Amino acid sequence: MCKNCSKSDLALLDPVLEEFAGDNHALVAILQRAQEIYGHLPCDVIYRIAEKRGLSPAKVMGVATFYSQFRLKPVGKNLILLCKGTACHVNGADSIAKALKDELGISDGETTADGLFTLNEVACLGCCSLSPVMMINETTYGSLTPEKAKEIVRSIKAEGERQ
Repeated sequence: MCKNCSKSDLALLDPVLEEFAGDNHALVAILQRAQEIYGHLPCDVIYRIAEKRGLSPAKVMGVATFYSQFRLKPVGKNLILLCKGTACHVNGADSIAKALKDELGISDGETTADGLFTLNEVACLGCCSLSPVMMINETTYGSLTPEKAKEIVRSIKAEGERQ
């Protein structure tokens, strides 16, 4: 087992592993479902999948780290995906990134201490006509300026404090 492994309720994973038993091409689907269950892919979950699929933990980890959809660490309540694609880059994505990092006090890939926000810079969100753009959970925000990005984060934070 790996160092600093969490103690996940691995029984939650059993129905998924049973559903895909015998399907030799289902590793990505299993990882997707595991992430839905746990919110990320804890290392004990990686080890359980490897054990039950007859794979090495390195093989499972290799797939989990290859695809950007998978998270190995928990994310905040609000996942910010900041586009750094060409159109967004040309239209000021770096200044948006700096504004968000300053506002939240975190860097790319980090989560705020209160667990409210995680910032991830991504290659492309496919919303080039809205550049620069970010998504927070399922909502897309376009034509951003540094101040507009800060205001959006402040608004979400204030809403969270009211709940």
